[in-house]
Amino acid sequence: MTSIDLETLLTIMFVLIDDWYQAKGSERMKGKVGRKPTFSDSEVLTLMVAQDYIPYPAEMQYLGFMRANYLPLFPHLLDQSQFNRRTRSLRHLLEAMRRDWLMELGVGQAAKYLIDTKPVPVLSYKRSKTHSDFRGSADYGYCVSRKLHYFGYKLVLITTLEGIPVVYDLVAANTEERQAAETILDEVFNAEIFGDKGFVGVRWQAQIQQQTGTTIITPMRKNQKVQHPQGFEALLNSVRERIEGVFHELQNTGRNLERLLAKTVVGLTTRLIAKVTSHLLKHLLRLHYRIHVQTFQWSSDSAF
Repeated sequence: MTSIDLETLLTIMFVLIDDWYQAKGSERMKGKVGRKPTFSDSEVLTLMVAQDYIPYPAEMQYLGFMRANYLPLFPHLLDQSQFNRRTRSLRHLLEAMRRDWLMELGVGQAAKYLIDTKPVPVLSYKRSKTHSDFRGSADYGYCVSRKLHYFGYKLVLITTLEGIPVVYDLVAANTEERQAAETILDEVFNAEIFGDKGFVGVRWQAQIQQQTGTTIITPMRKNQKVQHPQGFEALLNSVRERIEGVFHELQNTGRNLERLLAKTVVGLTTRLIAKVTSHLLKHLLRLHYRIHVQTFQWSSDSAF
């Protein structure tokens, strides 16, 4: 393993993103009014996903760091306000790129997945919500595992057993677990999905299986007549720890998932899409190009 400098990493990321943009992304942008920007969409997308690899969670600090150290790579770098507007306008394009990368990794062919939820607070619990953009979509909720009262959303996420996020959504914090799962379960078919006791329910699981062909596998409550074979619960818990690892990385890599500092719903979803895409890109770089983003190293026999 040899070290990889940030300039090289940013260049590789830009090439990957721009290749996708020229092949598929530019088609999606046809019909967009206005003159062609001097700071390209590919450059904006690159900086969106790179932010979680660089320890500057605040957008202004991050852009200041890039301007001070890597301006030759991005000579027409936007100011914070312009960059923020461009990222919001490109959020759907970024998600489309993420989904194409999933297909490139063959993730859609998996037969086993994990599902879980995580709190995403957006405002102080006691702060007035009267004039907040989150009013009407966010709500008050409680996370049992952390004994946390909060105002915001619940992130519901399906990942592969290897920890690659596949589909996700934000629902109001007071949404019941099974109801939250229904917002994304219709995107996975004929699979096995492992979850915790929040997704227990014989009738509900049978309904999901009938609609999608997917089997939901959860720990059994002690009062249920049918129980798993001895040792299965321990195996199930060990498998489920992998999605906890995904949440841990989303929480502690780059911008904190619980402090995304967004002031609007669109801003929040934009930053969430960028975080999940950054997480996927980390897997893409490691599996296809042997680049380890977290340690800034790559294998000496890398294709680059």
